[in-house]
Amino acid sequence: MARIVMKFGGTSVADLDRIHVVARHVKREVDAGHEVAVVVSAMAGKTNELVGWVEKMPKVAGAGASFYDAREYDAIVASGEQVTSGLLAIALQSMGVDARSWQGWQISLKTDNAHGAARIESIDGDRLIERMSQGQVAVVAGFQGIGPDGRIATLGRGGSDTSAVAIAAAVKADRCDIYTDVDGVYTTDPRIEPKAKRLPRVTFEEMLEMASLGAKVLQVRSVELAMTQGVRTFVRSSFEDPDAPGMGDFANPPGTLICDEDEIVEQETVTGIAYAKEEAQISLRRVADRPGVSAAIFGPLADANINVDMIVQNISEDGAATDMTFTVPSGDLERAVKILEDTKGTVGFDAIQSEAGLTKVSVIGIGMRSHTGVAATAFKAMAERNINIRAITTSEIKISILIDGAYTELAVRALHAAYGLDRK
Repeated sequence: MARIVMKFGGTSVADLDRIHVVARHVKREVDAGHEVAVVVSAMAGKTNELVGWVEKMPKVAGAGASFYDAREYDAIVASGEQVTSGLLAIALQSMGVDARSWQGWQISLKTDNAHGAARIESIDGDRLIERMSQGQVAVVAGFQGIGPDGRIATLGRGGSDTSAVAIAAAVKADRCDIYTDVDGVYTTDPRIEPKAKRLPRVTFEEMLEMASLGAKVLQVRSVELAMTQGVRTFVRSSFEDPDAPGMGDFANPPGTLICDEDEIVEQETVTGIAYAKEEAQISLRRVADRPGVSAAIFGPLADANINVDMIVQNISEDGAATDMTFTVPSGDLERAVKILEDTKGTVGFDAIQSEAGLTKVSVIGIGMRSHTGVAATAFKAMAERNINIRAITTSEIKISILIDGAYTELAVRALHAAYGLDRK
């Protein structure tokens, strides 16, 4: 017998028929003798609908703009998960499984006061453990908790993944199964490269890089939490028949296990290729080269919650000035340029140049720590296909290159082949 937390996303609970399939997945684990908690998202499209209502209401009521209280935003959008948790509990009860729905505040999952993008501060897993040990399935509304002001607080889009991992850590689960519309983590996006292979195991570090660099299988914060808490996490498909061969295999079910490096016997040099479209590049020309100038540039951008990446600095021959180039999400480009223009007098630069429509393509693998020539292989693959590299950043386990967006698919396929990922 094991203790399992199962999480189901919006596409997995899209309608009543899908919720019934989810209940069958849950019943399979209960019938196997496991203690089970389930975390659910809102039904597909429901959160977008609720957010749309929130944004429209001020204008319908006569306001000139969509300004609203973030606490009321949370009260409204959190209702989607509440509906799903109740419906799944009813489905399980109808199938003879003892189940009860729980809201975030009931367990209680405590957050900070950043409504709309709250972070989990603590979870008391004792009540869930007590009910699970009695054979009752706890069906928990994901994405939500309770803030220090006593009001519902939501964790940001995709927050149900984080809820599930946090609850798994709190109840000391043997595993957290994240069910989604894909059957695992692949070497790259199968929509771009049909030869992409499903990975049986990926380290926490590799998955964190993949999630932060464009792979959308898991929310970044959930992977961070799984790594710090040591929560073994399985990515599985809810669209597989619950009774298909191997689905009830606890030791080795179909999917991808995200785990500690020690659990992976044979480490590949490169595990996968990730990409992030809609990147923008900003260049500040002839910036005064003096102490504090970087803080003067990037401090205001950080204050505006604009994520900066791939910073490149080139110092002039006389050492008096430097060119500073970096990337931001394309959606933040206009704001970033405006902020930088406002700091021109303080920073001191001659000109600002910007360009949108770029893509960041990344090569990821924990085996890169102990192998040479990985970067050279990437650069050669780009050169052979006449793809210009605009910027490069590296870490112990990844190489990211910035290219023109038009070459995204060609670059992904070229790198996937260059490292032999289509043959593994």
